[in-house]
Amino acid sequence: MKVVKFGGSSVASAEQYKKVAEIILADKERKAVIVSAPGKRFDGDQKTTDLLIELAESINNGKTDQAVMAKVLDRYNEIISELHLDSSLIQTIKGRLEELISLYKEDEERLLDALKSSGEDNNAKVMTAYLLSLGHQASYISPKEAGVIVTDEPGNAQILPEAYERIAELRNREGILVIPGFFGYSYQGNIVTFPRGGSDITGSIIAAGLNAVEYENFTDVDSVYCVSPKMVKNPRELKEITYREMRELAYSGFSVFHDEALQPVFQKGIPVRVKNTNRPEAEGTRIVLKRELKGQTVIGIASDNDFCSLNITKYLMNRELGFGRRLLTILEDEGISYEHTPSGIDNMSIILRSHQLVNGKEERVLQRIKEELDVDDINIERKLAMIMVVGEGMKEAVGVAAKAAQALAESRSNIKMINQGSSEVSMMFGVDEESVTRAVNCLYNAYFPSTEKAIH
Repeated sequence: MKVVKFGGSSVASAEQYKKVAEIILADKERKAVIVSAPGKRFDGDQKTTDLLIELAESINNGKTDQAVMAKVLDRYNEIISELHLDSSLIQTIKGRLEELISLYKEDEERLLDALKSSGEDNNAKVMTAYLLSLGHQASYISPKEAGVIVTDEPGNAQILPEAYERIAELRNREGILVIPGFFGYSYQGNIVTFPRGGSDITGSIIAAGLNAVEYENFTDVDSVYCVSPKMVKNPRELKEITYREMRELAYSGFSVFHDEALQPVFQKGIPVRVKNTNRPEAEGTRIVLKRELKGQTVIGIASDNDFCSLNITKYLMNRELGFGRRLLTILEDEGISYEHTPSGIDNMSIILRSHQLVNGKEERVLQRIKEELDVDDINIERKLAMIMVVGEGMKEAVGVAAKAAQALAESRSNIKMINQGSSEVSMMFGVDEESVTRAVNCLYNAYFPSTEKAIH
């Protein structure tokens, strides 16, 4: 059995639906199908999920925006009409939206989760109807029926361990099973969404629960690239990559996967294949536990912006017992998570996502550090970008860091931070945001010279 997930661009229109159906029916092992909400049909179009968020915000402000509601219904109606499906489907969708609004209109967080999840939920119903219209056995399976039991924190659902036993029971079902992505149900009976990009998480959870032979993730690119095509022209495609490499790259800005999405299949050792809905014949990229390194030390380069560095100096810091613990306790008290903590004997830097220092948190954190830790100096450096150089082969190679330093020097990038984990799967460099594109291009040219053959 294979689990196959289709992203928003793959189910954005009736034309895309037809491609999806052909892909599903081309392989009898594709039994469990996970769908996202309809995505953008063209540049400048709105994703259905964004429309649903807009709808929820209008209700929270005291008045349902009927124009936005109409746009949501028009997206589904267009697909239903062009696929010649029963027109009563749109009334079912409208009725469900009105029911959710009625149920949750007094609770902002629950309303947002309920309406966001309806994008995937309604799309799964339409996909089921389409497969049935083609004469194939198919069933819509809600996450509750599937056994996707999650924690009860709105917008941040986490799968519960016992869910996998319930999901495994789906193996006894006949026909194609169509399951909406992005959300589950808590024991309290609430609809709870995974973080944004959560349909990938659903697909991974279902694949793990069913012990699938492969989890296929269809999107709008032929494969995973070794660097973002938005930053480097015509980058090299990757035919195979490990879970650990993909995790590092996803954390650092790769948009192919949400960085939590691979955990369930990683734990089960289930291979993942990324493929293109518009070119299903392309081989795609396979994500596996282990791969042959074949002399390639670095497999990918990723970057992300919006970091800042909290820089702290105190003479004899290294001799002060509990300094680091007390510093991190201050961040914990404010609900701030940190990314990295490079340090010296008298100084320490805390790398944070900038968006966390809002609503007075920055002022409180700085004041508490000054007063409670009696530091000599403290300052914040803003507009930092983090660049991750990733590859399982790095731990067995000499000169990888030297090559990176030379490339960054050629890009005229001032290195603000260097960090390498004990696993030696990645190296991280902090640079100014304004130089990140130059830096990534120089690193790409250093590790992927144009004369080198494609990675297999």
